[in-house]
Amino acid sequence: MASRNASSRPQPQSTRKSQIVGRRQVEALIANGHSIVIVDSKVLKVDAWIPYHPGGDKAIAHMVGRDATDEVDRFHSKETRAGMEQYQIGRVEGLWVNFLPPIQGGKFRTLEKSDLVEHDSALEVTSEQDTSSTPSSADSSPIFDPADQPSASVRRRNVGDIRMSRTSSTSSISSTGLDDSAQKPTMSVMDARTQREIDLDKSLYPSLDPATQADVVEKYRKLEKRIEAENLYQCRYSSYAIEGVRYILFFSLFVLFLSWGWYIPSAFFLGTLWHQLSFTVHDAGHAGITHNFTADTVIGMLIADYCGGLSIGWWKFNHNVHHLVTNSTEHDPDIQHMPFFAISHKFFGSLTSSYYERIMTYDAFAKFMIRYQDYLYYLILSFGRFNLYRLSWLYLLSGQGPRKGKAWWHRYFEIVGQVFFWTWYGYIVVYKTIPGGWNKLAFVMISHMITMPLHCQITLSHFAMSTADLGTTESFPQKMLRTTMDVDCPQWLDFFHGGLQYQAIHHLFPRMPRHNLRRTQELVREFCKEANIPYATYGFIDGNKVVIGKLGDVSRQAAILAECQRTIARGDH
Repeated sequence: MASRNASSRPQPQSTRKSQIVGRRQVEALIANGHSIVIVDSKVLKVDAWIPYHPGGDKAIAHMVGRDATDEVDRFHSKETRAGMEQYQIGRVEGLWVNFLPPIQGGKFRTLEKSDLVEHDSALEVTSEQDTSSTPSSADSSPIFDPADQPSASVRRRNVGDIRMSRTSSTSSISSTGLDDSAQKPTMSVMDARTQREIDLDKSLYPSLDPATQADVVEKYRKLEKRIEAENLYQCRYSSYAIEGVRYILFFSLFVLFLSWGWYIPSAFFLGTLWHQLSFTVHDAGHAGITHNFTADTVIGMLIADYCGGLSIGWWKFNHNVHHLVTNSTEHDPDIQHMPFFAISHKFFGSLTSSYYERIMTYDAFAKFMIRYQDYLYYLILSFGRFNLYRLSWLYLLSGQGPRKGKAWWHRYFEIVGQVFFWTWYGYIVVYKTIPGGWNKLAFVMISHMITMPLHCQITLSHFAMSTADLGTTESFPQKMLRTTMDVDCPQWLDFFHGGLQYQAIHHLFPRMPRHNLRRTQELVREFCKEANIPYATYGFIDGNKVVIGKLGDVSRQAAILAECQRTIARGDH
């Protein structure tokens, strides 16, 4: 009895961090609703961090049960990574094989109460509702919680948030195979096409076995060290001085033509200014300017909200998920544009978006739009900025962003920025300065449609690339290079693309200042050659042709599917 009481006492922090946590124990913790992430062989229980995470809860949810070392290192500063150690509850030995996260449909088994006590009393879990010392496999333990852990009620609310609409199952298994690409048949023709896409990717890219992927990761981390040694993470502020001159020029022309009553040229230069400012917002959102989270966020909010009417908080919430699950039809919001675009036949099945938490219905309107999407592509992109307004306000009004920690005030600062923007643009410029309804309409539409190249640049890098799911063993660098392409352009045209032409490189190193991406491209080419990974790059015109071709191909698939369904309905099959 004495030995059992001793074993159930809270352990010193150093002992907890050094203890080995087995795979089944990690699985059981996730099954009980905890958010467990592996970083540098450290087991992190990050439940308490979720309300404070500036990048949103969904970004963490997609890393649950995975070795997220590369993702965490690429997106966070050294100070943030050091702060994560307070959530460490142990470590794992050897090469970790990823689980499929609950948000992506992963299924997990709990440990029986007797197994928990018998095999590892150090990990026994005490009830949050009962003050007795009786161990329970269904509840949390103070052993796993950092000193600043919130109350039990907050903890249970976080568990509900992270589970989203895909709750873990206690009766199924998620660790019985290394390749998760097998799919249950629903539509035989479409499933066969999905399998062909998977087989094609497997033939083009390195093997998915853990040893091969570990070798890819090792080469990738050597590349990162070389980049750091060459100071390519250091911002070239002289380049931003040139950007500033360009911004001042466009703003001055906007004001000048507005004062002359030349509303069309004025709208043109305002739209051009918005287009160019977006690149700096993108840099700031990734902390790629000063590398200081607060400083870069303030820069981003001042430009995005106060000058452009868009929420950088929404953008981060959305964009971080995009970077982690790039081109996943069910999880990447950047390719979920139903009912206007479908870049994969998988959207024909009315998929459920884990990001938007709704079904992307393939209804009659979607069927009509998808059939002509290759013809409507540029026209729809011309209205893209209006949709960004909608998403920004939904984010701010619904309070999706963090309400705790160092980012708690961002929402309120952004709301003030939105009011400021619509005051100077909507009221002073459009309503008070421009006479006549048609002039107002023309000014609004032109200033917004001029930003269309930005939406084209964003979609260009991903729409033409693979949407196949190769399973949980695929490494971070291989997935980024498989789902993202670069655009080749002369150096003098870099200002027009604003760094977005190096999307593949940006996905590998998101915190890198954009003015260093061209130099980094040379190093990435060497890495790809050494790792035997294809590096996709097209010219701007050719890239657009590939995207239009992809949209047209999906349109034809939609037409074939519709014809098959009509044939079956007539009974001619």
